[in-house]
Amino acid sequence: LRDKVQAIYLWWHKPVIDRELLQSLPNLKVIANSGVGMDHLDLKLVAAFGVKMANAPHAVSSTTADTGMALLLASARRLIEGCHVAVSPDMEYCEADFLGVQVTRATLGIIGMGRIGYKIALRARAFEMNILYHNRTRRKEHEEQLVGATYCGKLESLLQQSDFVMVVVSLTPQTRKLIGKREMELMKPSATLINISRGAVVDQEALVRALQDGVIRAAALDVTSPEPLPRDHPLLKLKNVIITPHLGIKTDKAARMITEEAVENILAALRGLPMPSEVLPN
Repeated sequence: LRDKVQAIYLWWHKPVIDRELLQSLPNLKVIANSGVGMDHLDLKLVAAFGVKMANAPHAVSSTTADTGMALLLASARRLIEGCHVAVSPDMEYCEADFLGVQVTRATLGIIGMGRIGYKIALRARAFEMNILYHNRTRRKEHEEQLVGATYCGKLESLLQQSDFVMVVVSLTPQTRKLIGKREMELMKPSATLINISRGAVVDQEALVRALQDGVIRAAALDVTSPEPLPRDHPLLKLKNVIITPHLGIKTDKAARMITEEAVENILAALRGLPMPSEVLPN
């Protein structure tokens, strides 16, 4: 079938796109990804074979934003720990000092104010949160006003002021280990780090030390590097961290919408029409 294959739909980074596969498919015209992140693809290599690429940014925005807020709330109110207490066979009463932290009117710092980041801001607004954001480009004034967001030109300023820091950036050479030892030391000791982007955006060794030493209060991660973590990884042993298995886009509705968006891009490419979500190599 190698001569008949004109399109590839990547689901959860499979199949692996390498030079050998590209060379084996002479009539391949388009690769559509089931998500927004393209860091698992060598975009320049794919483009060199004359193959177009597309992602699915519209389908994943809302469900990923939901996941970000779910992690924020679960960490703040210690829901995982609370569940373990409630179902414990030794449960007689809940300790009076089993205290979480307030979300309402707390300060949320969003790093990366693209589609997903903006939807997080919309949700946080409903919790009356004070919203700060750092982005490569500043949002339009009316967009900021709609969610009550304040732009921080310097990342340091956002880190110092935020009670919750949520990372929502693409993984690039510039964002790899964007949040490291220095950045965590700038955060409040009472702050929580939430990562729904890619695991490699956070220096995990520095994160372990920060959580162990009380540099920050807690972390909530939907992404790690690698996925899954080795079973003896120190992050898995800490009580002040929540880790979920990259659930960001995993809802029944989102899976269907992602597939529909991929099909739309594939059909456009095969018909010689502009692709709605084409991704070009940098």
